[in-house]
Amino acid sequence: MKKSICLYFQVHQPCRLRLYRFFDIGKDSHYYDDFANRTILRRVAQRCYLPMNALLLEMIRRYKGEFKVTFSISGSVIEQFDRYAPEVLESFRKLADTGCVEFLSETYYHSLASIASPDEFKHQVLKHKETIEHYFGVTPKAFRNTELIYSDAIGAMVYDMGFKTMLTEGAKHVLGWKSPNYIYSGAMAPKLKLLLKNSSLSDDIAFRFSDKSWPDWPLTGEKYLAWIKASAQNDEIVNLFMDYETFGEHQKAQSGIFDFMRYLPDVVLNDGEFEFVTPSQAAKKHSSVGVLDVPDAISWADEERDVTAWLGNELQNDAFRKLYSLEEKLSLVNDEALWSDYGHLQESDHFYYMCTKFFSDGAVHKYFNPYDTPYEAFINYMNVLSDFILRVDDAISVSDANFAAPKKETKARTRTAKAVKAAPAAKTKSAKAEKPAAPKKRTVKTKKQ
Repeated sequence: MKKSICLYFQVHQPCRLRLYRFFDIGKDSHYYDDFANRTILRRVAQRCYLPMNALLLEMIRRYKGEFKVTFSISGSVIEQFDRYAPEVLESFRKLADTGCVEFLSETYYHSLASIASPDEFKHQVLKHKETIEHYFGVTPKAFRNTELIYSDAIGAMVYDMGFKTMLTEGAKHVLGWKSPNYIYSGAMAPKLKLLLKNSSLSDDIAFRFSDKSWPDWPLTGEKYLAWIKASAQNDEIVNLFMDYETFGEHQKAQSGIFDFMRYLPDVVLNDGEFEFVTPSQAAKKHSSVGVLDVPDAISWADEERDVTAWLGNELQNDAFRKLYSLEEKLSLVNDEALWSDYGHLQESDHFYYMCTKFFSDGAVHKYFNPYDTPYEAFINYMNVLSDFILRVDDAISVSDANFAAPKKETKARTRTAKAVKAAPAAKTKSAKAEKPAAPKKRTVKTKKQ
């Protein structure tokens, strides 16, 4: 039996916040930098999404189904595609039509909800699942959590939602002597199969490819295949997980990254030792070699491979707690714009910008950060959150007033599981956003009049 290579790409762009000052609180509830979001999305579409999708489609056709890839596309970036670059959505549809591309499920807003709120986590997963069905005509069968975050408890939640396969990080402090090049089972969900990222081989492409000071530069297909063989000499599968923006955005076209990817399948398939598989195919092909115990959450980030890139200091934790403390209040109102903003404020990127790690991993954090300092990111976010809290309180006051009125009943907010084609480009207090989805109706019982 041939060994396997699983090639997976994460596609995500956050809804970036505009410069939001203290004096805007209570006066202007438009939080997003529409110009930056459109400019960056269009730029990355031209540099990465469109040329790389065209290249993958070409390779899938050339190798007649032997070449396979996998995507996880956040709901946040799908909204931006629909708004600013619908041609990108069409290029992903063409890939979906080949039958050689698997689309994974994840949190709709690329959030940290799995750590904070099981209900919100499940809601976003279902919302994302139905969004993928709506746009690409396929139903996700495997799961990838935001930032590859995983723990035993999260794995159990994912399995309970019907997923049998999940992707996560091959963290050394969890694996110990074990190899990431096998499939493992969840400790609290033994039937959940785990595919672990081979960090070293993935980062050779994602971070080191164009670094001319790297001793192994330049990277060729033959050299890379030799490394894959050495890594999996006695193993079964090599999982190469990376951001899709690696191609053309993080690693520029002039670095040769597109040429590398164009000929890598040829090198691999002609050698004959490996074949390309998707996560669901890998789970069917390979058996679990044992249970992976992960009591504390792991992720792809930094040397620690934990969640401290997002929740590692007082700034991040203060913002995180205040945001998720609003969920109970929000359950009392039926304001679509509020729920949409609540989702976008959960995007993990906002907390990543507040990270104070500027040591071994500082260069990576700085590259992805639009703010000069973590403190600036925190102040801007908290100004936005302060206005959002005012809006939530106002909505509850209106709801209470309606409840107190004679012969009237206030309808509690419910969520539907229908995906919406697109969210509005800009939101104000009176603007309508997409109707949130949920795994089931949520109602709040009120006293009878």
